[in-house]
Amino acid sequence: MEAKVSIIMGSTSDLPVMEAAAKFLNEMKIPFEMNALSAHRTPEKVEEFARNAEKRGIRVIIAAAGMAAHLPGVIAAMTVLPVIGVPIKASLEGLDAMLAILQMPPGIPVATVAINGAQNAAILSAEILALGDPELRNRMVEFKESLKSKVAKANDELVKIKYDYKV
Repeated sequence: MEAKVSIIMGSTSDLPVMEAAAKFLNEMKIPFEMNALSAHRTPEKVEEFARNAEKRGIRVIIAAAGMAAHLPGVIAAMTVLPVIGVPIKASLEGLDAMLAILQMPPGIPVATVAINGAQNAAILSAEILALGDPELRNRMVEFKESLKSKVAKANDELVKIKYDYKV
């Protein structure tokens, strides 16, 4: 089995957030890999990873980073693969990371999800891959349909909650 998505994080301290991406990819039966690489502490390894990811079969990269959050942009500068950035709430409520990932120069786009939005990064990865994979597309359609039933169930539960002035 060859990984199609690569989850990269600046530090293993990001793992509690990034597990949501791993769990979703696993549920969708999408082969993935996970690695910790630092744009600041291991720049040579980041370059090696980014330049060789496509040759290894990777189709989408999810890159998470907090604080200065250079990892997603550095990777995007070295590959034509889509890179999805996940800003990690490490300092300044994650706003520093979000802005660092969002504000990429022209020609080096990084799709960016919400602060700690690892699950949405995985969903976006699956949607990208589903463009060329009918079976995955069907699983994604089922997933989206399940969201509707979750909301309907939640609304049914709200009806049961009683307040003196709730009508």
